[in-house]
Amino acid sequence: MKTKNNCLIIGIFSFLICIPYVKGQESDNFPPPENPQEIQATKAIGTITIDGKLSETDWKNAPILSSFFRIEPKQGGKYRYQTEVRLLYDNKNLYVGAFCKDSLGAKGVRVQDLRRDFSYGENDIFAIQIDAQNTKQYAVSFQTTPYGNQRDLQNFNDDYTDNDWNALWKVRTQRTPEGYYAEFAIPFKSLRYDKPKDGLPVNWGITFFRLARRDYEQTVFPEIPQAFSPYRMTYAAKLIGLEVPPPSANIRIEPYTLYQFDETKNGNSLESTKNDIKVGGDVKWVVSPNSVVDLTVNTDFAQADVDRAVNNLERFNIFFPERRQFFLENSGIWAGASNRDIIPFFSRQIGLQGGFNAAPAPIDVGARFTNRDEKKTLAGLYVHQGNTNTSTAAHFGVFRYLQNYGKENNLGIMVTHRLDKKNNALSLNENNNTTLSIDGLVRPKDEWTISYLASASKDEAQNKWGYAGKLFAGYTTNKMYWGWSSNFVSKDYDPAMGFVYQKDVIQHNPGGYFILRPKKMPWIRRWDPGLFINYYHDFSQPGNFQQASLYLFPIYTFFKDNSFLEYAITPTWQNINFDFAPLGLAIANDRYYYTRQYIRYRSDQSKKFSLKGKFDWGKFYKGHRETITAGARYAPIPHFSLSFDYEFNHLKNIGIEEKKLETNLYTGGVRLALNPRVQLSNFYQYNSFTDQVRWNARFSWEYSPNSFLYLVYNNTQNNSLDPLQTNQQFIGKLTLLKQF
Repeated sequence: MKTKNNCLIIGIFSFLICIPYVKGQESDNFPPPENPQEIQATKAIGTITIDGKLSETDWKNAPILSSFFRIEPKQGGKYRYQTEVRLLYDNKNLYVGAFCKDSLGAKGVRVQDLRRDFSYGENDIFAIQIDAQNTKQYAVSFQTTPYGNQRDLQNFNDDYTDNDWNALWKVRTQRTPEGYYAEFAIPFKSLRYDKPKDGLPVNWGITFFRLARRDYEQTVFPEIPQAFSPYRMTYAAKLIGLEVPPPSANIRIEPYTLYQFDETKNGNSLESTKNDIKVGGDVKWVVSPNSVVDLTVNTDFAQADVDRAVNNLERFNIFFPERRQFFLENSGIWAGASNRDIIPFFSRQIGLQGGFNAAPAPIDVGARFTNRDEKKTLAGLYVHQGNTNTSTAAHFGVFRYLQNYGKENNLGIMVTHRLDKKNNALSLNENNNTTLSIDGLVRPKDEWTISYLASASKDEAQNKWGYAGKLFAGYTTNKMYWGWSSNFVSKDYDPAMGFVYQKDVIQHNPGGYFILRPKKMPWIRRWDPGLFINYYHDFSQPGNFQQASLYLFPIYTFFKDNSFLEYAITPTWQNINFDFAPLGLAIANDRYYYTRQYIRYRSDQSKKFSLKGKFDWGKFYKGHRETITAGARYAPIPHFSLSFDYEFNHLKNIGIEEKKLETNLYTGGVRLALNPRVQLSNFYQYNSFTDQVRWNARFSWEYSPNSFLYLVYNNTQNNSLDPLQTNQQFIGKLTLLKQF
């Protein structure tokens, strides 16, 4: 105990001595310009061919934009990687051409793989952010690497990013000895903008950024403080002179056809087989520049990624993110989208027979309506879920209204309603569940973000009201972050279309960290020592303590190549007054105190070979626990990558019976790509705790923009059963996207 207390004292002392250092520095934040910088759009005379060469006369005559501003590794000053941007447009598209200079040319490129929606920090990137409705609270981003793979996303208030939004656009690149070219064609039909008045040119907010990954140098246009991202559209430049086409019929249809084979075996005995042929599809109708209707019929998610197995040793519910495209698009409009503790509407409750990780239930039909302009957002969603042998049919409905006011403030209301129909065969009565939520965001100054959520639920079966809410306030500058978050969930809060991490709880989470950039240690990009407190107590009886922990991280260091090292101490106080058995180890009802420590390291993830690992050790309740997580990836070329991850838990003298337990979780993956449009991935996982093996192989071919052929193979083996149970599944799916 003495050694651990000494470590804690040293950590706190290291944190405190940073205060004078930071106080002596200016924040280096600066306000948005009163008059944004203007960029003149140029109309193309000839035809632009998207080949990544920028060889047309229109490109050569277009004005060059090159006055970028460095935000990483230091703010301002001279930077190494120069970028030139040109903009053109015609009657159908906005064109962006970029030349990203690099003295090493193609040899200096850092790209890990060729998948769509690639990881941000691992690759060279050039990106465009557009606020076509001039809301200053919303942006869409189009990003590419030197190999031409695509990443597109929506961002809301520089606070929540929807990485799964997909649009129809095109990009091609060329790698040269002097750097790389990127040529974008973004159809006006893929953007939402206000109707031009009397045929006059329109103005849009726009920003650009480039990440030169080799030296982790990030530059932006126009100037944006280092504390914020390029999605902070209050700093955007103004793209002027665009002659956009008037709104016209804009309909996008995406039919699919699918064949699915399922087989279940017990040992060598064939238990069941099923062959299905299925057709369905989605329709997107842009009723007006601000209004969009999405329809889905006989919805299928065969191409969605599978969930990874998790061994949970904590007292809280695990959040499994949504992976299905229909629900991912525009997910940022719903209340609670930016947190994982209290979510009044969580779409994973739709299309499952009985909650998370349950067997799927058919989705017969769904519709979504979205209307967004610079003042408001209005949205609605309806889905009908069919019945199965173990679950009843259900109706799901969501209504959302969000009002923008001031510079970056908004206030919203959301209602959800779920109706589970009566099913005599399953002895299930009809049941209604409703939630009403109010939420909002306030930015009194650029450095301050305040958000709040209050939600109430009423479940007919329980005939009780329940309540939940969250309040957050954060202060961010180039030199520090401080914040306070509090949330509560009552015992009777039951969002049948939502998610909560725990019931009958109040949590307080204050803390922050300094952001230090040592001038005399150039190999360190930033050092962020900090401290957070987590304190939980009952909602019904606030005097009843549940859990508290101190997360103190005196070493939280990003190096010049963006490799990372952390050392943290986590003193923890527990009050176990309920039945609790993590991984089957029953913990006695009692109060506990223990201190844990960990070291975490991640090498430069942009290199051909990269490593990551974490060693977590110390007491655990009245016993001991050591956890090792490790990972390695080998990607000699962007067309091939091999990855391996491992988790080991060693628990000793845990619980009432003072048991010993060891678990091993192995995960492996292979990804092959002919180009960004033809890819094959394979995923393997074995969990020794459940003695379960899972395989997933997926081939995808984007034979036309956003039109795919998928071939998917899934195999699950449950070795804990005798005889061995095996489930195999093969899926072939063909989708076609047409935009009119």
